[in-house]
Amino acid sequence: MTGELSAARDLLAQAARVVVFTGAGVSAESGMPTFRGAGGLWKSFRAEDLATPGAFARDPRLVWEWYGWRRGIVASCRPNLAHVALGRWMLLREGITLVTQNVDDLHERGAEEAARASLHEGRLPGGADSQVAARAPYVPDVATAGEAAARVAPIRLHGSICHARCMRCEARAPFPGPVDATSVATLPHCACGGLLRPDVVWFGESLPEGALQAAFAAAATAEVCLVVGTTGAVYPAAAVVHETRGAGGKVIVVDPGETAYDDVADVRLWGAAGEVVPALVAEG
Repeated sequence: MTGELSAARDLLAQAARVVVFTGAGVSAESGMPTFRGAGGLWKSFRAEDLATPGAFARDPRLVWEWYGWRRGIVASCRPNLAHVALGRWMLLREGITLVTQNVDDLHERGAEEAARASLHEGRLPGGADSQVAARAPYVPDVATAGEAAARVAPIRLHGSICHARCMRCEARAPFPGPVDATSVATLPHCACGGLLRPDVVWFGESLPEGALQAAFAAAATAEVCLVVGTTGAVYPAAAVVHETRGAGGKVIVVDPGETAYDDVADVRLWGAAGEVVPALVAEG
């Protein structure tokens, strides 16, 4: 174990409250494309052309067709070792809050995978720490892996591609089903009759106030902020890390490339999340 990894593990072990802040780099290891920049075109459209309120108002069928395609890609990706390790860690410990900028469901599925292994198989994915596998998850009174994972669901700053929101009544709910974008009439609709839209933050929209407040409240009281797979370029989400730092907490950064947080990091771990995170958060 390197000196930096040992120092980071010590900080996490001593902390009663930890905020984990994740970005696209975590999901990229599962094969998730960014849908932006080079190679991000879909039928000659860029994400910036489609992920806007104006685009949905003009052609909701086209926007839903794009999101249906994206949802298919999300469904084809599997949680990687970082997702599973974080999910397992949160199930075994109190005081950890996960805040993510990602709109996929890989954190939830990673936690489900960890919980399923711990609850039913007597071992954990990856085989990194079999002694921990024999322990019951911290979350009490759960009968299924999905129920356990729901207890440690992340705070989502940019929404979820697997949820939908009603344009009429503003109701929000999981929407895992397929999308029929044949016509406007076949698009997803709410029970109230209103047209549903993907429950994600589009260009030009503000972050959900409740999620933002919850994230900053957790960051302000955290003794450590663990940053994984984000360069810190997107605000106001990126300010979550500085909230912990400003309150006197420590910052640990895990990323294979340079980030905007490198100058404020107390411990800097260079490497892919799937390689570093399992070793960092393994307990036992």
